[in-house]
Amino acid sequence: MENNTPRAGRKEWTALGVLMLPLALVSMDVSVLYFAIPYISQDLEPSATQQLWVLDMYGFVLAGLLVPMGALGDRLGRRRLVLAGAAVFAVASAAAAYAHTAELLIAARALLGVGGAALMPSTLGVIRNLFHDERQRGRAVGLWTAVMTTGISLGPVVSGLLLEHFWWGSVFLINVPAMALLLVLVPFLVPESRPARNARFDPMSAALSLAAVLLVVHGIKEWARHGYEPLPALAVAAGLVLGAVFLRRQGRIPHPMVDLGLLGRRSFGGPVLANLLAMFATVGMAVFLTQYLQSVLGLSPFRAALWSLVPAAGVSVAAPVGAVLAQRVDRAYVMGGGFLVSACGFLWLSQVRTDSALWFTLAGASLYAGGLVAAMTLANELALGAAPPERAGSAAAVLESGQELGGALGMAILGSVGAAAYTGDMADALPSGVPQADAVRETLGGAMAVAAQLPRASADAVLTAAREAFTHGMNVAAFGAAAVMAGAGLLSLTRLRGAGRTADAGKEREAAVAE
Repeated sequence: MENNTPRAGRKEWTALGVLMLPLALVSMDVSVLYFAIPYISQDLEPSATQQLWVLDMYGFVLAGLLVPMGALGDRLGRRRLVLAGAAVFAVASAAAAYAHTAELLIAARALLGVGGAALMPSTLGVIRNLFHDERQRGRAVGLWTAVMTTGISLGPVVSGLLLEHFWWGSVFLINVPAMALLLVLVPFLVPESRPARNARFDPMSAALSLAAVLLVVHGIKEWARHGYEPLPALAVAAGLVLGAVFLRRQGRIPHPMVDLGLLGRRSFGGPVLANLLAMFATVGMAVFLTQYLQSVLGLSPFRAALWSLVPAAGVSVAAPVGAVLAQRVDRAYVMGGGFLVSACGFLWLSQVRTDSALWFTLAGASLYAGGLVAAMTLANELALGAAPPERAGSAAAVLESGQELGGALGMAILGSVGAAAYTGDMADALPSGVPQADAVRETLGGAMAVAAQLPRASADAVLTAAREAFTHGMNVAAFGAAAVMAGAGLLSLTRLRGAGRTADAGKEREAAVAE
C-alpha cells in the first residue's frame, strides 16, 4: 500500500518554497520591531502604554485567532484562506509603514495579526494536502519548522539592516512584494483542499477561543514584566474559565473547532504538549541570551542579533539528522534524544560566566537549538500525520496555539526565576549608599541606567555586581529549562513510543474519521 502513495514532484516542492517566504515574514514580524521602536517613538511619540501595545498587539491577535482561522480554513478551503491572509497582511503592512499616529500603528499591527493567523495554520495544513508520502511530508514539515523558528531570529537582523538605510516603515513595507508574489503563484501551484462537508463555522466558539487566549497570554506577559499583580492574575483566571467553557462547548456542538477526540489521542495530544514544552524553554531563554550578549558582553544590538543567528547552524545539522534517524527507529526515541540534547545545551549554558568566551555561549545555544528543532519537527510531522486531511488546518492551529502559550509561559516562569536569583544576589552584593537602590536591585537595565549617573568607581562596582547577578539568574533559568526538557524527553519516550509507526497512525486516523 505504501508504494501506491502518490509522491510529490517539482510542482509541490516549488509550492512549498513559495509558501515558506510569507511564513518567514509572519514569524519575523514578532521580533522585527526590536530595533525600530526607538525610531517609532521619536516619530509618533506614543505613550508608554501605547508603545507596549505597538510591540504586543501583533502577537496577541495572532495567538488568539489561530484556532478560529484553522477551523475556518478547513471549512472554506485552505488555499482560499492563504490568499485572503496574504491580501490582509499586505494591506496591513502598507498601513503600518505609513501610519502617522500611534493609534493607527496599533490598529495596523492588529490587522497584521489577523493576516498572520490566517497564513500560519493554513501553510502547515496545505503541507498535509501537498505531501501524502510520509517521508516527503516529514522533510516538508522539517523545513516549515526551521523557517518558522529561524524567522523569529531573523527579525532583528533584517530590521537593523533596513534601518541603516531607510525609515522605520521599511520593516513593514518589505512584506508587500512577498505577499504579492504569493497572490500570483499560489493559484497555479497549490491545489485547493476539500472543505469539510456540512461543517458550519461557530462564531460563539471563535469568540470564546479568542477571548480565552488573549486573556491568558496578556496576563502571563504582564506577570513576566512586572511580577505578580492582581489584575494579570485575574486575567489569567478569567481566560482559563473561558477556555473551559470553550472546551465544554466543543464537546457538545456537531462541528467543533477543536476535535477533543483527536486531542486525546497520543499521536496528536502528545506532540502538542511536547511542542508547548519546547517553546517554553526556547522563548524563556531567548530573553536572557539577548540581554547577556548586549548588556554583559557589551555587543551592539545589531552585532548581538547577528551572533544570535549562529545557533541556526545547529538547527541546519540537527533537523535533517533527526529526520533520517526517524526513518530507521521509532520517532519517540529520536524526539526523546532531541530533547535530551537540548537539556545538555541548557546545562552547558548554566556554566556561562560574565567572562566566558562568546564561542562558549553560542556553542551551548547551538546545542539546545539543534535538539529542540529536531524534536519539534518530528512532533509537528507526527501530529499532522495523525489528523485527517480535512482537519489539517484545525490540527495545525492547535499545535501553534500550544506553542504560543508555551512561549508566554516560558517568558513568565523562567523570567521570574531568573529575576528572583538576580534580586537575591543584588541584595547581598550591592554596595551601600548607592542611589536608587531599588531600581538597581530589580533589573540589569535599571542597574545600567543608574550606573550611567555615578562616578567611575561606583559605576564599575554596580555594573560588576549587576552583571554577575544577571548571569547567575540566567544560569538558574537554564537549569530550569534543562529540567523541563528532560521531562519532555521522558514524555516522548513513555507516551509516544510506537505512535509514529505507519500502521498505528493509520488506525488512529481511521478512528478519527469514523468519529
